[in-house]
Amino acid sequence: MPTLDEIAKLSGYSKATVSRVLNQSPHVSPETREKILAIMKEKDYVPNRNAISLSKGQTQQIGMITMDLSELILRFMNSFVELSGRNGFQTIIYTTGGDQQKELQAFEDLKRKRVDALLILTSVNDTNIIASYCKYGPIVSWQRMDHPEIPSVAMNQYDGYALALEHLIERGYTRIANAFGRPGSINTRSRRLAYEHIMSKHSLPAAEKWYYSSIYSIRDGERVVQSLVEGTDRPDAILCANDLVAAGVLSEARRQRLDVPRGLAIVGFDDSELSRTLGITTVRNPIAGQAENAFLLLAPALLGRNPQLQPLSFSLVKRETT
Repeated sequence: MPTLDEIAKLSGYSKATVSRVLNQSPHVSPETREKILAIMKEKDYVPNRNAISLSKGQTQQIGMITMDLSELILRFMNSFVELSGRNGFQTIIYTTGGDQQKELQAFEDLKRKRVDALLILTSVNDTNIIASYCKYGPIVSWQRMDHPEIPSVAMNQYDGYALALEHLIERGYTRIANAFGRPGSINTRSRRLAYEHIMSKHSLPAAEKWYYSSIYSIRDGERVVQSLVEGTDRPDAILCANDLVAAGVLSEARRQRLDVPRGLAIVGFDDSELSRTLGITTVRNPIAGQAENAFLLLAPALLGRNPQLQPLSFSLVKRETT
């Protein structure tokens, strides 16, 4: 296996120049870079990652914290990992299962300089505890966090939920149920606020009797419909926490021989492949854009650049369930 010294001798350039090529420095001419890279390829040279890390003062690694690996989380991760890789950074996944101590290990790794930065996808620790680690390196969150020291790329779901509500009311649906996610989350509070504001704006009652909480999965969606058909007073539409829930609602509605959308309209959230396959009206959540913005928020510390975040917005995708 050739060494850095040997690559430098074969190319006719100094070790410093070869190192700049390895570190993707802009201060190397295209011709020089091309020649050095060609020699590395010919000699099957593999750079010592530890040596590169020492020279840069970085591990070139970013930690990603999540309780689990859902379809939505994986969509965000894939976009973030791709962009990180293009900028020379590897990623490490800390899957915590909701265990506070396991989660804190990631923050301890930031403190001990085992990673250069952290991305929070889902977290269970108190925000003040998380904020205490910000002095050790950059931390950005996808989960909405009500703390001034923890920047978040999450969008205000009030806006997306309001889009769905206006669409349902425009179509003539006025008895609208809600299948919310985590009861205490900022997203759920935003969605509930949107529901109450939009219903009031149109002089319609906000029916709390049709509030369902901790609804996450296809099976949860099925149970919501089973609960609804047991009563005589039923909604004519339901807004769902995500597309999985909407798929469960649609599946059980068909089993119960409910007429979708005339008897029951269904709106999901996120615009997953599942919603497209099943023809579910949903709110498009620009997940890839949020993942890109997450890396851009880390860029000043990691790359020494301060790029502009891209503007993002929710949009409604109308399909057969409304």
